[in-house]
Amino acid sequence: MDLFAPLKLGRNTLPNRMVMAPLTRCRAGDGLAPTALNATYYAQRASAGLIISEATQISPQGIGYPGTPGMYTAEQVAGWRLVTDAVHAAGGRIFAQLWHVGRSSHPAYQPGRVLPVSSSAVAIRGNIPTPDGMQPYPTPRPLELAEIAGVIEDYRQAARNALAAGFDGVELHGANGYLPDQFLRDGVNRRTDAYGGRIENRARFHLEATAALIDVWGADRVGVRISPAGTFNDMRDSNPRATFGYLAERLGAMDLAYLHVVEGTDGDIRHGGEAVPVSFFQPLFHGVLIANAGYTLDRAQQALAAGDADAIAFGVLFLANPDLPERFRRAAELNAPDSATFYTGGERGYTDYPALAE
Repeated sequence: MDLFAPLKLGRNTLPNRMVMAPLTRCRAGDGLAPTALNATYYAQRASAGLIISEATQISPQGIGYPGTPGMYTAEQVAGWRLVTDAVHAAGGRIFAQLWHVGRSSHPAYQPGRVLPVSSSAVAIRGNIPTPDGMQPYPTPRPLELAEIAGVIEDYRQAARNALAAGFDGVELHGANGYLPDQFLRDGVNRRTDAYGGRIENRARFHLEATAALIDVWGADRVGVRISPAGTFNDMRDSNPRATFGYLAERLGAMDLAYLHVVEGTDGDIRHGGEAVPVSFFQPLFHGVLIANAGYTLDRAQQALAAGDADAIAFGVLFLANPDLPERFRRAAELNAPDSATFYTGGERGYTDYPALAE
């Protein structure tokens, strides 16, 4: 098994095992709808076995960053249709990553400038960039028990909208300290109701959101992203192997298309994260495992050969190399990413990275 072998991923068959990871680029147009520029960017990278779209908020309440696209208005659905049509015309496949940032927001991004929501009233330590400059993260408002079903319904409606927009499937963004993660990990979740306390309760939101996506798409076109070692957004858990092991077993029982595991970085470990490699999930999740952790070509081939994962997600390498699979195939030189343009808007550092043919 290597990167260039095809892979059955639920209802989809991938021509290779190179996945384009979701990459926030802050380049949505007016109304937070994708534009022709976004369509060009994704179509350039259609040789990936699978593209997972940038994180896409399910509702106005889910916004926490400028210029990130949504999946809750007709204008946004039409914008995403530009993207999916372009990717399909170029021979690619694309899943929509559905997102609610929870406490990783600020009243400046919220309708009516209200507080962002979370599982509990625990603020992120540090500051957040806002239209008014850097501001301390506010203490979020805990979701009332009666409100949670409405947020789950927002996931379901966003899944319907993604279907209308022509995607090939959807991924729940359950990682990186966003709302499902804020319910799952005991470093944030202080609830004492049916969504707090023991692991089974803390995992409830994650599993209900996943079930909502399955209601629309069927399990074989739904994936979930997790980050058991991640410390981004001031996240922590007292026993990540127990917490994420339980979640992986429950997700595996749902017969999902895949589980997308963001392994810990050196920075995560320095900040108190516990290394949980993708191989930990092999006996727990009986389905396709996608590994994501700054992989190089050599490390990716080694992980696949060892049977640790079934596919590898590449982020920055796909950002800078639209034809990454062909560059890997030829062992060609890679373009260097320009980090100064990751989130700046416009074509520069977005659609102007050259392919080998150029």
